[in-house]
Amino acid sequence: MSASDALARRMEPLVPLPSRRLTGRSLTGRSRPTSRVRARSTWAVAAAGGLGLALVGLTAAPSVVAATTSTAVAGDLAVGADFVVVATDVASLAAARTAVQAAGGTVTGEDTELGVLTATSARADFAAKADASTAVYGVAANRKVGAAPKVDHQRADGRDGAPGSRTAHPKPVPKAEPFAAAQWDMAAIGATTTGSYAKQQASHAVLVGIMDTGVDGKHPDIAPNFNAALSRNFVTDMPDIDGPCEYASCVDPADEDDNEHGTHVAGTIGSPINGIGIAGVAPKVSLVNIRAGQDAGYFFLTPMIKALRYAGDVGIDVVNMSFYVDPWLYNCTANPADSPAAQAEQRAIIEATQRALSYAHRKNVTLVSALGNEHTDLGKPGLDATSPDYPDGAFYNRTIDNSTCLNLPTEGQHVIGVASVGPSGKKADYSNYGLEQNDVSAPGGWFRDYVGTDKFRTPQNEILAPMPHNLVVGTDLIDPTTGESVDPFVLSSCTAPGPQNCAYWQYLQGTSMASPHAAGVAALIVAEYGHRDRSGLTLDPDVVERILRRTATDVACPAPVISYVAEGRDAGFDAPCVGGAGRNSIYGDGVISAARAVGARA
Repeated sequence: MSASDALARRMEPLVPLPSRRLTGRSLTGRSRPTSRVRARSTWAVAAAGGLGLALVGLTAAPSVVAATTSTAVAGDLAVGADFVVVATDVASLAAARTAVQAAGGTVTGEDTELGVLTATSARADFAAKADASTAVYGVAANRKVGAAPKVDHQRADGRDGAPGSRTAHPKPVPKAEPFAAAQWDMAAIGATTTGSYAKQQASHAVLVGIMDTGVDGKHPDIAPNFNAALSRNFVTDMPDIDGPCEYASCVDPADEDDNEHGTHVAGTIGSPINGIGIAGVAPKVSLVNIRAGQDAGYFFLTPMIKALRYAGDVGIDVVNMSFYVDPWLYNCTANPADSPAAQAEQRAIIEATQRALSYAHRKNVTLVSALGNEHTDLGKPGLDATSPDYPDGAFYNRTIDNSTCLNLPTEGQHVIGVASVGPSGKKADYSNYGLEQNDVSAPGGWFRDYVGTDKFRTPQNEILAPMPHNLVVGTDLIDPTTGESVDPFVLSSCTAPGPQNCAYWQYLQGTSMASPHAAGVAALIVAEYGHRDRSGLTLDPDVVERILRRTATDVACPAPVISYVAEGRDAGFDAPCVGGAGRNSIYGDGVISAARAVGARA
């Protein structure tokens, strides 16, 4: 098919529901570091259920160890339970168990570190009865709480080992990868053969967790860095939302991605320099799949908590999160428009999520999240007319109070929020922003960039990264005989005729694509400045964040109000820019720089 035909048949990328976060305070009374203000995620899709999160042997050679689907981790929460019960504190767990039983429920699992239980009950009044106990902080139905943003299949528009060496000996200059010319994003942050690659490429001693929909660990541009020994799948496929199970157990292997979002994210972070395809920001890092998202992109609260616990327990250094918590666009502690039951559920989501985030942070996990694709000033959320988004038609109008409502996990404490810029450096029209919420910006792609030129509305304005093989074969994206791509948004590399001999990469856009760039730079920082621990290298996540923000390239406000009318957007996309070059609502502390972060020549 022609390029124009391909563009015509694709819709504009879907983007996540609005996300935002607070600064300088938490809803649980704990103050935040004054040096940070932030925001969060990408990939938006309407969740179809209650508590979902929308679309996120340590030295063994990762490419030779079979991937495991084991979900063993400290704490034994049951993934399929009906409810998540948050105890008032860890000391209250025993009393919370008693409250569950008294309310007509059965405890199916517990996490003694976080003070969280899972339970089942057939009683309609179970949540209200259990929540009435002083030992229970809150009860949330363990339904879908979110979803990963639908990957840009409307490509035509608007969507979305050993420690690092510190030797003084000169290093050989790495060669550019075959598709390096298409990686404007890496050039923009100095992740090039003459930039950060020449100084620091990370190593398998640095572990990056991909909390997402899975990772295609067999992709040739991921396999050399894929840590199969540590990778885990914390979800079970659900036929009602994911379609028929591919395996009898409905549990996918930990090296599979039936969605494609997670594989793209993983490649941006750590595709190796191996003469194939692209190179990631940290091309020698160890990539660990800590899958918490369904094939369909929905996330449940329990798998998210288990994935964060696991990340902290096994020594993962950086976790990338590109999802949000449904069914509430904003989780509020006491919004007057919500019923008492809805308020209690949202308080439970907030508390359980924050406990898991704080646990990971205490274990030296740097948490990175996309800011969101709703082209919203996150400091002024205004009206929420979309929540709850499940069941259908349940939504109602809520006025959002910035001081009592959170978009999670983005607005959780200890999370670095990342906004998106296009190849010209202009904020992507879809990207969220905010003076208090935006920590840093990074390349996320923008199909509509370069208006008025022949680059406008071209795939090359987006981010190129690996695509799962199983999602390409048998589609009209490729020639069924040669295996070569016939779609302008997909690139192929074949060793012989036939799809079985080909690997694929695709162009996508969104803050989901921006966030992994920042996660990759965070990994480089750990490799460059970290110290040894049981899993390889480690570094205080507050230090990682400080270096990431300090070395970002300052960008001043281009205008008091950034307009996207020329790109075909209405005035609702206008983005006021407030602040100076050192920090403003559009770019945060600046555009991340891999080269500057490791002291390389930019």
